[in-house]
Amino acid sequence: MGCSPLHIVASPAYLEKHSVPAEVADLSGHTLLGFTQNEGLNQWPLRYVHGDRWPIQASISASSGETIRHLALEGQGIACLSHFMTIDDIRAGRLQVLLADFNSGYRQPINAVYYRNSQLALRIQCFLDFIQGKLTAYANADFKG
Repeated sequence: MGCSPLHIVASPAYLEKHSVPAEVADLSGHTLLGFTQNEGLNQWPLRYVHGDRWPIQASISASSGETIRHLALEGQGIACLSHFMTIDDIRAGRLQVLLADFNSGYRQPINAVYYRNSQLALRIQCFLDFIQGKLTAYANADFKG
């Protein structure tokens, strides 16, 4: 269906208290927010000596990206989240993009999962078309954080 760039983000309050990591290795001294399921989501798109997907050991884990977003907003740690989830927070200054120079440019695939009978209902097709348009707009946005 589409894909979304990923950003490493933290709240200004967290960074004021714990410092801004200058390079990927600096993350090891920080509280990292990760996912409980799908270990691939704990592979952050950061270039480092061993590749371009940095595996993290989460200090705090949740099963929902929205929960991780709220933890980051509340200053609980550093997170890796989709552009579409964080763009409003970044623009408003509630989250700050970190390590942008090290970002590998990996884009997280986004899929729609639905029960398909013999013919797709018009309301589902309209929703899929709408979401596809939004994802394309986000993917084409020139955003560097």
